[in-house]
Formats: sequence, structure tokens, C-alpha cells
Amino acid sequence: MFRESIRRGTPVGLRAKAIMERGDLVPDDVVVAMVEQRITQPDCARGFILDGFPRTVAQAEALKAILRRIGLAKPLVVCLQLDSALIVRRITGRRVCKVGGEIYNIYDSPPKTPGRCDRDGGELMQRDDDREEVIRERLLAYQEYTQPVLEFYRRGNLVVDVDGSGSPETVAQALVETLEQSEDRGC
Repeated sequence: MFRESIRRGTPVGLRAKAIMERGDLVPDDVVVAMVEQRITQPDCARGFILDGFPRTVAQAEALKAILRRIGLAKPLVVCLQLDSALIVRRITGRRVCKVGGEIYNIYDSPPKTPGRCDRDGGELMQRDDDREEVIRERLLAYQEYTQPVLEFYRRGNLVVDVDGSGSPETVAQALVETLEQSEDRGC
């Protein structure tokens, strides 16, 4: 949602861009308003996946109130378990094609020609927020702000842990199985 707002050059997008590039968290009021606006769209009526939200207990409380107000069930929280060194490696290795947006990882799924997209030959770039110093700041912010959110949801018995250290295919399959099991439980 942030990247779309940034791409469109909206005032909230421009405000979020400057904050994200510093590796800081966007203020709760901006984030919550953006999420509420998005999840009340018709394409979310049967459900949706939030990635990177909520990041604070205040955001979790706000989401709880929004879900109650719009008549949706309690969320299922999937926690991808992953060592911080692997997180840094994966994110710092990410490269995105400037032309078609294809994603590569210089360590795990590199392009055939370094710096060039296999599909269209476009230049591959590293996003500003994929630099190691930014990622390390985000990991510190996770420990300070987001870990308590996970505990908030654990107290409500809403968390399922999934091993995120495998290949993208393995992790995707584990996520699909987790979601299928949650549907059986009525989540």
C-alpha cells in the first residue's frame, strides 16, 4: 500500500517514503487509515492478507476495532520463523528489474547475466530500503515494537508459526497448508 501511494505521489505516500528510506516506522495514524481504507474495498470482502501490519500493539488494537466494526472474524497471524542473518542476506541480495519488476536474489536466484533481467534485459536495481544498515534498523524496530504485537496475538491464541528458512516453494506450500487448516477451523 505504501509503495502504491509512493508511486502515485500522494501526500501520504511522499510522507511515508521519506520515513521508510530512513528505516523508521510510519506513524500509526497514517498506517491505520491507509489499511482501513484498503480493507474496506470490495475485493477484500472475502478476506485479505496483511504483510507488515500491524507493527505495534496500538495498530493491533486499531485493527481489532476495525475488524469488529466491519463485521470480520478475528485474524489468523502467521509468523515466519527466520534467523536474522538469513533475513539480512535475503533482503540485501534482492534486486528488482526497472522495466518489468521481476525480482531476483544475487545469492539464491541470480540472473543469468549479472545486473540484467533474464526476461527483458532491464537493469536490476537494489531498493534504497534493501541496504544492510536500513534492514538492521528495521530488525531493531521489530524487536522493540513488533515482538510485543506477536505476544498480543499469542495471548489470543491467533498465531501459527511457519518455518521461513526453506526455499520459496517450500515456504509457500507451508503457508498454503496453514491457510487451508485455518479455513477448516473457521478463521
